[in-house]
Amino acid sequence: MPTKSGKKHTMRKTKGFSLIELLIVVAIILIIAAIAIPNLMRARMSANDASAAASVRMINNAEIAYEAAYPTIGFPAAMSTLGGAAPCTPAIATACLLDNTLATNGGGSGKSGYSFTAVGSASSGAVNDQFFTTGIPVNSLSGTRSYCSVQDAVLRLQSAGNITQVASYNACLLLLPMSN
Repeated sequence: MPTKSGKKHTMRKTKGFSLIELLIVVAIILIIAAIAIPNLMRARMSANDASAAASVRMINNAEIAYEAAYPTIGFPAAMSTLGGAAPCTPAIATACLLDNTLATNGGGSGKSGYSFTAVGSASSGAVNDQFFTTGIPVNSLSGTRSYCSVQDAVLRLQSAGNITQVASYNACLLLLPMSN
């Protein structure tokens, strides 16, 4: 259509998305994320729980192997004795039975969202004839329960939701064993 000056105006067709269309796409993405993130967190906590149970079992195996290798000492007084810096040479103070990250509890930061302890002690005499090991979540978002074990190598666990450290050797014996 000609204007006063006699020139034609051309209508430009713009290609792209309108603001409303973009807002709808963003809203859909946010809804999907709101559904997926809690499931992802639960899956991560479940994986951390499984890793913690496996770590307590590894500590049990290392404790028993150490006691067999050094019967005059028995179970080591500290969990760090079960590891050793690479390249590790087996000895009384560095048994090389555990990965050093687990043996030193990740340098204090734990492993897979859990913190681990293991202490050998003597119930009578000079030889450490018992040990007590625990695995507790670092916080409520990293795991769902605490684990413990003693020299019978039975993995015991607190009820789901209880993430406090098992208080003692005897308290561990009172907990139910983990089923397969």
